[in-house]
Amino acid sequence: MRHRWDIFCTVIDNFGDVGVCWRLARQLASEHHQTVRLWVDDLNSFAVIAPAVNSNISRQIVHDIEIFLWHKSFPAVEPAEVVIEAFACELPESYVIAMVQKNKPPVWINMEYLSAEPWVAEYHAVPSPYPRFPLTKTCFFPGFVEGTGGLLREKNLITQRQTFNASAEREFLQRKGLPGREPDELRMSLFGYDSAPIEKLMQILAQAKVPVLLIVPQGKVAEKIVSMLNPISSQNDVSLQCGYLTVQVIPFMEQTDYDRLLWCCDINFVRGEDSFVRAQWGGNPFIWNIYPQKEGVHWKKLHAFLDLYCADMTVELAVAVREMWFCWNGIGEINHGVWMNFLSVLESLKRHNGDWRKRLLRQNDLASNLVQFSMNQL
Repeated sequence: MRHRWDIFCTVIDNFGDVGVCWRLARQLASEHHQTVRLWVDDLNSFAVIAPAVNSNISRQIVHDIEIFLWHKSFPAVEPAEVVIEAFACELPESYVIAMVQKNKPPVWINMEYLSAEPWVAEYHAVPSPYPRFPLTKTCFFPGFVEGTGGLLREKNLITQRQTFNASAEREFLQRKGLPGREPDELRMSLFGYDSAPIEKLMQILAQAKVPVLLIVPQGKVAEKIVSMLNPISSQNDVSLQCGYLTVQVIPFMEQTDYDRLLWCCDINFVRGEDSFVRAQWGGNPFIWNIYPQKEGVHWKKLHAFLDLYCADMTVELAVAVREMWFCWNGIGEINHGVWMNFLSVLESLKRHNGDWRKRLLRQNDLASNLVQFSMNQL
């Protein structure tokens, strides 16, 4: 049954929040045939990962989704039947009052950040009465285990991944203006926060005697790499060489193209939430740069995920993964030995990732779970 959905998103770290909301909105519209409005407070960041979005237009329709710039002066609109408050952003006061005035209050969901912490399943889908009005809000926690909201996963994603062969890879690389593979080359993508030990990694890659093509999207990390390797260059479509390392700086890709970039690379450095999940569906070895929080709160989340992810690994594999991930996130210092130890387990890690993906596939996906939950409430 078709219902109206409003998704509210404030952009915190440039791309991750709106990336998740955009994937969710498209899946709700295309697979579940829902009518979706997406309210975003930063269309400039949105347009970087969704080129069809015009950042100069405050109302537009893209892929059958109505997109609005979320102004502080919020317009008088009728609330949808299902309201998604993404990542604890606060709804406009006027919108909440309009929700109260409806004959039947909307299903109001706070879609929380993804976490592997053990308490998530306990608090998932727990209703919370709103303190000021006769409304109820439910916290919906994405997660990696049964009893959580699951992960975003389109219906045909795994089939597309499994049919992405060498010919499809060549076609994709050619279309994006990226070089074909060289013999014995290690191909990597790097998407991270500038707090990661970027300079140290560049030094290690340049000296490691393993030919590396490192693909980096434009942004702060690319600026740091370019200024380190060649201070007189700009980061616009630049290719730099340093020892065994070649760095290719590229424009940001639309989300489905970014998925394919992950599939093309032997190792993917990912960050935040959206690219982190997509790397897991891709199956290739990945290294997560978790969003930094005050007082090291993010390290608890990092440990919680690694406890799940490494549970079925051999001791050798788990040690290599944990050591690399810890160093990349500031728990210890990355060095040549840490990196070479990680490279030595790539084949084992790829096999493990296939088993890990099978485990994740036992869950329903996040969009389907949201639809099922909402339909039960309406």
